[in-house]
Amino acid sequence: MKIHAYLTFDGQCEAAFKFYADCLNGSLELMRFGEGPEAGSVPAQFHDRVMHVSLAVGDQLLMASDTCPGMGTPYEGIKGCSISLQVENVPEAERLYEALSAQGSVQMELQPTFWATRFALFTDRFGVSWMINCNIDAQMG
Repeated sequence: MKIHAYLTFDGQCEAAFKFYADCLNGSLELMRFGEGPEAGSVPAQFHDRVMHVSLAVGDQLLMASDTCPGMGTPYEGIKGCSISLQVENVPEAERLYEALSAQGSVQMELQPTFWATRFALFTDRFGVSWMINCNIDAQMG
């Protein structure tokens, strides 16, 4: 079994996942509401929204979609969880922190802690909470 996170956006899913694919060196598979079998029942103004996207990074997946207003529960934002990245060295932690936190809000700067060589907590510009954790820096020995 594998457990994968699934995020929901309100029209920013494609921009967010292109950003994440760039930052995480992943590959995307994306389908829009206007391309699905039920496209005729989706209002035309929502055809470009993402029905499903999958970001593959190695054997890991992060998935998401946009909401389709009027076709379910109103969007209330992403809350109550964080995407946690476990990285192998400080340079990679620093690279990811700089890239993903750009234009976001930082709750805890990337720094040494009692449990990790480096740790950071921030919300990106799309409203997604991230944690970066580097337990051991292999380059430090």
